[in-house]
Amino acid sequence: MLEGKIIAITRSKDDSTEFIDLVTKNNARPISLPTIELVSKGEKIVDEFLDSVKDYKPDYSVFMSSKAVTLLFDTAKKVSKFEQLQLAVANTIVMAVGPKTKIALEKEGIRPAYMPNIFSSVGVGELFTKLHAVGKKVIVPRSGASTPFLKELLEKIGIDVKEIHLYDVCAFRDTTQWNEFRELFSQNKINGIVFTSASSVRAFFEIMSKDYDENSLLKNLEKLSVVSIGPFTSDELKKFNIKNTISQVHTVPGAFDTIKNIFSES
Repeated sequence: MLEGKIIAITRSKDDSTEFIDLVTKNNARPISLPTIELVSKGEKIVDEFLDSVKDYKPDYSVFMSSKAVTLLFDTAKKVSKFEQLQLAVANTIVMAVGPKTKIALEKEGIRPAYMPNIFSSVGVGELFTKLHAVGKKVIVPRSGASTPFLKELLEKIGIDVKEIHLYDVCAFRDTTQWNEFRELFSQNKINGIVFTSASSVRAFFEIMSKDYDENSLLKNLEKLSVVSIGPFTSDELKKFNIKNTISQVHTVPGAFDTIKNIFSES
C-alpha cells in the first residue's frame, strides 16, 4: 500500500493539513510544495464588489474557493466595510463550491443556500440547471487566472454572469521549502505527486525548470504516480506531456484516495 512512500502535494503546509494527516496515518511521508502566491488586486476589490451588487443586482453569488472568501472579507475589514459586504452578500442566494468554502463563508456570518455535489465549474452548472435559473443574474468573485469556462457554461444555460477578479496568481517566490523535494526528486525517491489546480501545474514547471532541463524533468516525472484533482488540472498537465490520473472526487481526500488506489493496484 502506501507504507514508506513519499507523496507530494502542490500546496503549502498550512493549506495541506488534511493531506498531511491522511498520508501520515497511512505510514507514508507527505511533502508540501507551496507553488502559487496570491497577489491581491488591492482594497478596490471591496468597492468593486459592492458597486457591482448595487448596479448589477445579482440574484446569486457564487464563491469558488475559501481563498476568495477570506481575501474579500479580510480586505473589507481593513477598510471598515465588513458589515456592508456581509449585507450585500447575504442579500443574494449564496452558493459555496466545496466544504472549505462553505466553512469560510459561515465564519463570516454567511449561510450558503447551496453547495454543488461536484466541487467544480461543472458542478455549479449542473446545480444551476436543476434550479431552473434561466434569466437570473450571478456574481462570481474569483481569481484573475481563472478560465472563462464557468462564465461560458452558465451563459449557455441562459444565466447572466458577472465575474469580479479579486487576485492574480504567480509562482511561489521563496522556493527554499522545495529543497528537500528537489533532492529526493533527483534521486527518484518521490513516489507520487498530487496537483491541485491548473495554476499549480504551471507554477510547478516554472519553479522546477530553474534546476532541471525539460527532458530530465519529464523523465523523472514519468517514474512516479501523478494525480490531478480535476479535469482542468489534468488538461494543464497534458500540455506538458504528463500522464496523470484524474481524481474521481475533486477534493484533497478524493485525490488521496485515488493515489492510494494506484499503489494498491501496482
